Amino acid sequence: MFSDNKKSRAIAEPSGQPNRIGKTTKIKGDIVSEADFRIDGELEGNVKTSGKVVIGSGGYIKEKVECAKADIEGNFNGELIVNDLLSLKSSAVIDGTVSVAKLAVEPGATFNASCTMKGKNAKTGSTATQNTTNINGTTKTT
Repeated sequence: MFSDNKKSRAIAEPSGQPNRIGKTTKIKGDIVSEADFRIDGELEGNVKTSGKVVIGSGGYIKEKVECAKADIEGNFNGELIVNDLLSLKSSAVIDGTVSVAKLAVEPGATFNASCTMKGKNAKTGSTATQNTTNINGTTKTT
């Protein structure tokens, strides 16, 4: 009935619990984490994570964000560095400089940024630079 030969159950340890800044919260300072972050409040400072950053529709970040992936519905002003996919929802408002590998922009998003895209030749150090602005609800790339 009780055997020492039972297989032990492997419990997967998460790399970190997801973090959340609520809509009634305002923070000034820097955040460093290995886990995902969701910001529905306001953050004035830097965020550095190997996870994903989500800025909710009422969220706002001012300063610098470095992350693996990002989904933005709210407002961002500063320097945004995304190592993989940056997804901008229709309610997103981005101002500043952006460096991404992949970019998805829904119609209606405001993207007033200098954007550097890490192309397929990123291993050789070449990148494509695009300056993108929003004019009357449409995105224009030059």
